[in-house]
Amino acid sequence: MTTKSVLFNQEPLWLENRQGIRRKLPVAVQSWTYESGSLTQRLRNFYGSGVAVKVLLQCWKTPYLTEHRLLDIPKHEFVLTREVLLHVKGTPLILARTVIPTTTVKTAKSNLSKLGSRPLGEIIFSYPKLERIAMDVALVQLPTWKSTVLDQVPIKEPIWGRRTVYSIANKHMLVSEFFLPEVLLEFK
Repeated sequence: MTTKSVLFNQEPLWLENRQGIRRKLPVAVQSWTYESGSLTQRLRNFYGSGVAVKVLLQCWKTPYLTEHRLLDIPKHEFVLTREVLLHVKGTPLILARTVIPTTTVKTAKSNLSKLGSRPLGEIIFSYPKLERIAMDVALVQLPTWKSTVLDQVPIKEPIWGRRTVYSIANKHMLVSEFFLPEVLLEFK
C-alpha cells in the first residue's frame, strides 16, 4: 500500500475550531491560524520575493478518512495531493498539505494541478469566488512526523497547524498548514 503522506506517519489529530479554542493557542500561533488572507502573501510582505516552495509530493492518491469526510467524496476516490515546504533562503517556515478533488481541479481549469514550485495561495486567492468554509486546528506531536521530514526540517517540539476547507465556485479543497518555529519567531 502506498503512503498517504510524505509528512506524516499518521494523520494529525484535528480539533474543530470551536468558540474558545483561539484563547488556548499561543499568541504567535493565533496570528497565523486566524490569518484571513494568503499566508504566502504575508510571508512575502515580510521577506520579499525570497519566499520559495519546495515540492515534497504531488500526485493522485486517496486521502485520509477525515479528509474524505470533510470534502464529502467517496471513500476510495483519488485526489490531487500536494505537500510542500515554504522557505526563505533554505530556512523552513511552513509545511503544507493540499488535497484537491477532481471536480475542483476541473473547475479551476487545471491551474491547481500545474502549480510546479508556485505557491498555492498565489492561485487560489486570485479566484473571485474563493470562500473559507471551515477550519480545524492541531498540535502535531513529534512521533506524527516522518523521519524524512525531521531530517530536512528542525522540528524539536510539537507544531501547531490549521486545516481549512476552501470553496472555489462551490467546489471544495482542503489546505493544511503547519507553522514552523522560525515563522513564529519572526511574527511575535
